[in-house]
Amino acid sequence: MGFATLNGASYILVHTPDMIEHNGTTQTTEKIVNPDSEYLKQLKGNIRSYDQVVNYAPNQTYIGNMKPSDLKELPQPWVSSECKGERFGRFGEIMPEEEFYGLLQICDVFELVHLEKNFSVKVKEAIGKHELFSEDVSKIKEGQEAIWLAEKVTARHAEGLYVGNDLVGCVLPAHEIDVNLSAHTILENLVVKASGVLALRHLIKLKGLNPTEIDYVIECSEEACGDMNQRGGGNFAKSIAELSGCTQATGSDLRGFCAAPTHALITAASHVKAGTFKNVVIVAGGASAKLGMNGKSHIGKGLPILEDVLGGFAALISENDGEHPVLRTDLVGRHMVSSGSSPQAVTTALVAAPLDAAGLTVHDIDAYSIEMQNPDITKPAGAGDVPESNLKMIAAVGVLRKELEKKELMNFVNEKSMPGWAPTQGHIPSGVPYLGFAIDDLTTGSFDRAMIVGKGSLFLGRMTNLFDGVSIIIERNSGEKSEVSNDLKSEVKSAVAKALRGFTDSLSVES
Repeated sequence: MGFATLNGASYILVHTPDMIEHNGTTQTTEKIVNPDSEYLKQLKGNIRSYDQVVNYAPNQTYIGNMKPSDLKELPQPWVSSECKGERFGRFGEIMPEEEFYGLLQICDVFELVHLEKNFSVKVKEAIGKHELFSEDVSKIKEGQEAIWLAEKVTARHAEGLYVGNDLVGCVLPAHEIDVNLSAHTILENLVVKASGVLALRHLIKLKGLNPTEIDYVIECSEEACGDMNQRGGGNFAKSIAELSGCTQATGSDLRGFCAAPTHALITAASHVKAGTFKNVVIVAGGASAKLGMNGKSHIGKGLPILEDVLGGFAALISENDGEHPVLRTDLVGRHMVSSGSSPQAVTTALVAAPLDAAGLTVHDIDAYSIEMQNPDITKPAGAGDVPESNLKMIAAVGVLRKELEKKELMNFVNEKSMPGWAPTQGHIPSGVPYLGFAIDDLTTGSFDRAMIVGKGSLFLGRMTNLFDGVSIIIERNSGEKSEVSNDLKSEVKSAVAKALRGFTDSLSVES
């Protein structure tokens, strides 16, 4: 079988200013341990408006209206740079919170999401104008009275949905005592599902794809849905496929903390190369728990809260068409159990190993996409510029491999660097934000190879102290479609026909 190709990618953001306070872990924890804190008092005054979020250069890069090279030219911090943005981009969109609440109800199949009566009318009108959801408006139900919603939040432990100080909806618990089906968890799961549906529908539209042609869906976010008997049973993938018209698809969820999307990319490419499936989609929705995660640091540095969006993406992996970039599943890096956790050990395992397998040097990769975190977010929190730090480590490995001189290290970094533009949504920054641009760079652009690297912190689950990571090289297509698949199909058909003739002949002899 020939190698699989990267055929498309979509990216979406959802501005959720009120979910920061009510659903972000940093804020909900603060309400418990320090309810009178200065941070909580300053919170609402440091939330960006929807227009500010749209007119933010990293967000415009994420949805494809700006190139990484354009972002690189802007002075940092980008939150202080002027940028005229648009809601919709080449890869997707930035959806406002009110419409997303409507999308939550569209994605709710157990009647757990309820909207306020007047608010539901407003949302239904807005959803009706959306190209991807105009046929779903009937799923926006007639709303409830505000007093009914308030009673559910106070007496039934429902999770409230707010716009400013107004309660405009709620999510009911799906079970009275199962914490895995509590209103809080159900809302987190619906957030993943709804933002995943938004990303997948954009991918289908972007590619002009018949959704029934999708054979398999891999969901790779950081959440896990289930009940008290199987807490991570899933399946987000099929629930997203169901609401995206993928009636011929099956699917499953893949989890690996921040590295999961790259694990999923390699898995999808392997499925296609093996001939198991022809078209595989990887998709991930957003993580509401990560909203405002570094909010204290941002406000402390005089910045607005920059973790104010949910992020999602989807990518299509298909058979080699002779045009799209090739996913080299024979050139994969992996952080093994024995690899070690030092930065040098991790980089050697993830970057040097696939280079050695291909007979390449660090110079031969035109773009390294590793933890594309937005430095506007990470610098105030003390984490520095994460993509730049990763590239410096790659350069240092290149020095150790005698592929560049130590004095050339920063020249290498400046030449290869891509600024980080992804929101802090855990899994979202991990390599995959570049996939959409990689298609351009490796087809009409001047690049020949890119490396996608996902890294993860397994120790967060308290099951192991191990680190994790995988990588894969993507390269320009040679232009030759793989005919192996068709040849193999012909051989199989011939063998089956021969076997059937033999079986028929034996029956004739016996009779």
